[in-house]
Amino acid sequence: MQLTKNQLTRLFVTTLILCLGTFQVAFSQDIEVELPENNELTIDQVIKLSVVNNPEVKRAILSVENADEQVKLAWSEVLPDVTSSATFTRNIEIPVNFVPATFFDPNADPDELVPLQFGTDNNWQGGITVSQNIFRGEAIVGISSSSVFKSVQEEALRSTIQQIITQSRKGFHAVLIAEEQLRLQEATIERIEENLEENRSRYEAGLIEEYDVLRLEVQLANQQPQLKDAQLSVEEAYRNLKEVMALPLDLPLEIVGSLSEYQINNPAEGGNENETIYNIVEATPLPMLNESEALDVMRNKRGDLRVLEVQQSLKDREIRAIKSRFLPTVTADYNLQWTAAQPGTPRPFESAVRFQTLMVNVSVPIFTGFERMANLNIAQIEKRDLEVQEWAAEKTALNEYETTLERLRNLEETANARRQAVNQAQRGYEIAVNRYENGVGSQLEVTEAELQVREAELNYALSVTDYLNSKADFDLAIGMVPMIDETEYEF
Repeated sequence: MQLTKNQLTRLFVTTLILCLGTFQVAFSQDIEVELPENNELTIDQVIKLSVVNNPEVKRAILSVENADEQVKLAWSEVLPDVTSSATFTRNIEIPVNFVPATFFDPNADPDELVPLQFGTDNNWQGGITVSQNIFRGEAIVGISSSSVFKSVQEEALRSTIQQIITQSRKGFHAVLIAEEQLRLQEATIERIEENLEENRSRYEAGLIEEYDVLRLEVQLANQQPQLKDAQLSVEEAYRNLKEVMALPLDLPLEIVGSLSEYQINNPAEGGNENETIYNIVEATPLPMLNESEALDVMRNKRGDLRVLEVQQSLKDREIRAIKSRFLPTVTADYNLQWTAAQPGTPRPFESAVRFQTLMVNVSVPIFTGFERMANLNIAQIEKRDLEVQEWAAEKTALNEYETTLERLRNLEETANARRQAVNQAQRGYEIAVNRYENGVGSQLEVTEAELQVREAELNYALSVTDYLNSKADFDLAIGMVPMIDETEYEF
């Protein structure tokens, strides 16, 4: 479906307030996000749209809402159950029973039965019944377990959002590198076309041979399919990014940023169009932490590690609930009833009488087979399995932290050299062109210089993309993903 311009400029989103400490998710008032007339998006806008629109995040939010209802269900097990009822019975014909005739005549035949009506025309009954669990261990443990279960869902939501933000950042970078490759391919073709036009003029003037012209024509023909591939790569990158943001695939968009202008070590010289990218990158510093310090940060910040920690707490409560099944259960029932009976015309509860009862029931489990003990053993095994999962997850997280940090350090150290290589290649191309124009160089030198320029520019763009993606991976590894935590962590 093709959206109109007005529709494009009025996308309503809901911000998620994701706080540190006791993780809470709250919907703020709806805010209006306006796309510029040219439909350009910065990386922070892409992240916001991804978090709000992505179906995985929406499903995680529904899980949190479901957990809220689970808490209410747990409380219902310990709250009183109150019911009321009222019954009216109209005897169209009074019921008849047979009784021995000796009830009325002692001299009657003992085997003789006579009919006798019992009851009245109108019978009324009504009352209130209250049932209360006085002690049921599993229900009491279930209250705290339901709250922990909600915490599990909240931490799962946090982990999902961290993943989606990282995915949207990488999708944004993928569009940037695809556009940069397209730009470089277009620049290459433009340079070849300029050389071809000049060489054709020289050939017509008799200054060069036809072979020099033919060489450039072949080179240009070989570059045309690569241009088409680059265009398709840009379209595919945009589709993938729109999928993360859950936007229509035919929605026209442009993103703001330039890899060729991005300065890894000199943000101030990286151009205004990269300002939001720098803000996202610099939101998380690159600390030098030892293994223990890094693990402390990740345990506090990484969504997946926090989920495993809360899951262990939930499993402890499950074990406690299973153990409570060995304890007695005490319940109480209170019953308050009114009853009335009248002949003739119904008169609701006229001359009604009242009675009350209170019953306390104690149930002691003695033997129910091996079910309870088996369930307890299973829960304890699952607890140990969670401990193993947490140990493995921490090892993986630590490896991700060290790997991404080393990659970032290496890219920072080589960034200036790669930038210098671009400048040198461009200078070499200019020299080769001048030599060829002055008749002291060859077309082959120009072609090789052009290839070196394209290779140097592409290598630099790829190194910037690698740096940005590595920074996104590092933020995810340490758990300090931008635009989640309101409070900054102090190292």
